[in-house]
Amino acid sequence: MLRRMLGFVLGLSCVLASERTRAFPQDDTASAIDRIFAPLANGKSPGVAVLVRKAGRNIFERGYGARELRTFAKIDAQTNFRLASCSKQFTAAAIMLLVHDGTLHYDEKLTDVFPEFPPYGKAITIRHLLNHTSGLPDYEDLMFAAETPRSTWIWTPTRQIQDAEVLRLLEKETAGKFAPGARWSYSNSGYVVLGLVVARVSGEPFAQFLRERIFSPLDMTQTLAYERGKSEVAQRAYGHSKEDGGWKETDQSATSATLGDGGIYSSLDDLANWDEALAQHTLLSEAEMQPALTPVKLADGSQPKWPANSDRPEGTPVAYGFGWFLDSYRGHQRMWHYGDTMGFHSYMARFAADKLTIVVLCNRTDLDPEALALKAADFVLP
Repeated sequence: MLRRMLGFVLGLSCVLASERTRAFPQDDTASAIDRIFAPLANGKSPGVAVLVRKAGRNIFERGYGARELRTFAKIDAQTNFRLASCSKQFTAAAIMLLVHDGTLHYDEKLTDVFPEFPPYGKAITIRHLLNHTSGLPDYEDLMFAAETPRSTWIWTPTRQIQDAEVLRLLEKETAGKFAPGARWSYSNSGYVVLGLVVARVSGEPFAQFLRERIFSPLDMTQTLAYERGKSEVAQRAYGHSKEDGGWKETDQSATSATLGDGGIYSSLDDLANWDEALAQHTLLSEAEMQPALTPVKLADGSQPKWPANSDRPEGTPVAYGFGWFLDSYRGHQRMWHYGDTMGFHSYMARFAADKLTIVVLCNRTDLDPEALALKAADFVLP
């Protein structure tokens, strides 16, 4: 009798606990996430926008701080941030759509698309460009080398380098940093070139292709690849850095005009639509997405390693697909990317098996959006 009574009490306790979990988790989770971000910004400082989606629903969507310090307009779900390198997932998707169309193939050579490219491009494939194993020289290094003999800068925040100029710098070289496929090295050059590949193969400007094939079909109405003088960013967040205890607007640099590697602006609302499209395979089938979610192997079959002077300890394994890093956090597989540019930091992670997505966008450079996002993930992951 006592044993049955204990069993009944334990069972009732489990039911009640389950009911509490069902009744209150969203409010509790929202409060916990809010406590992470609320202390970071106020109405007079640049700030951060946070989106947490679970099972196709927004369970947390909030802005903190101001998108610019002239009028102190508040950051909200419609505020558009420069995504920086989180743009690469869209560039990769554009390439994948051309493969879907049959007008491009992953193993086509760079010289197939740009016949005028020097001979070292004959060994570089579209796949190499997508997964950062092309060995293309870093265009920022080439910019510095071109400017060093001069007494004035060639490129400045008001005279920014353009994609076509990046290609010309690469065409002046006679060799890459390493043989394609031999090593892994994160390459903004590769993704600038991929944006140019999209334009050459599709016959229309990269920004237009993105709008017609990705942003408009997904109702991402305010997302765009920003081109000064050609487009305007609605409800635009401006980038800032902390200097001498105060805030300085640091929104543009000499490299802020390149597109494929980091030129896209978007908002929480639009990125929620993007996340839903990825989950539902709206643009590309599950099979067509698989190459993007397959970690690259080097030509000798080994796993790539982070090189020196990178974001992770030198020599640690790196897994990268097409526009996404691929690894696990606390045993949960994730696809993710960060963005880091003048005045902005960004981070997006998708835990597909857990149906969890977290986006953190900052218009300031003193915050670590990845660390903040993973703190939020700790409250949601089982």
